Amino acid sequence: MTVTAERTSHMSVEEFQQIASTAPETVTLEFIDGRIGEKAVPDGNHGRIIQWLTRICMQHRPELWLDSHQGLRVETYRSGCARPDGSLVPAEGFTGQGEWASPAPVLMAVEITSYDADTDRLGRIDKPRAYAESRIPVYLLIDRDSQEAVVHSEPDGVRYQHTARIPFGKDVELPDPVGIVLDTEPLKNWVR
Repeated sequence: MTVTAERTSHMSVEEFQQIASTAPETVTLEFIDGRIGEKAVPDGNHGRIIQWLTRICMQHRPELWLDSHQGLRVETYRSGCARPDGSLVPAEGFTGQGEWASPAPVLMAVEITSYDADTDRLGRIDKPRAYAESRIPVYLLIDRDSQEAVVHSEPDGVRYQHTARIPFGKDVELPDPVGIVLDTEPLKNWVR
């Protein structure tokens, strides 16, 4: 279940971080577009997709790490906080940073859709904008509803200028600076 508060744009990112730091470990909060939201608890297939992608990234780019825990300060002037399902970074990319790190070292943000009411707004609208504003070079959305890999690239500080939708089963090219080609056939096994 995802819980989203009504618009709270008057809240500062520092106030959100204080609230998030007192939340129980079983609750993961995000602050995107002036709204506090609880990130959906991932199911087993969601976790399996992260394992699959982590293995591929390690095989092709061993100098990088797909971090699945680090929170990021996102949006214009870092006024939001997101927890991507994965952040592809150099191995030391988040060293010395706190719970909410700068997105500067992130080469690719990854989200996997959950079967909840907020998936459309968060994964398909709010997060692409927030990641583009943060100039994360590639945003990969594994959309289990449409059974597509959606690759956003070429951020201009407002939006991604290029978006490619590739159905599961086809090869997906993750452009530079990622430079990996994914065979998405296995993703067909991890959808409802």
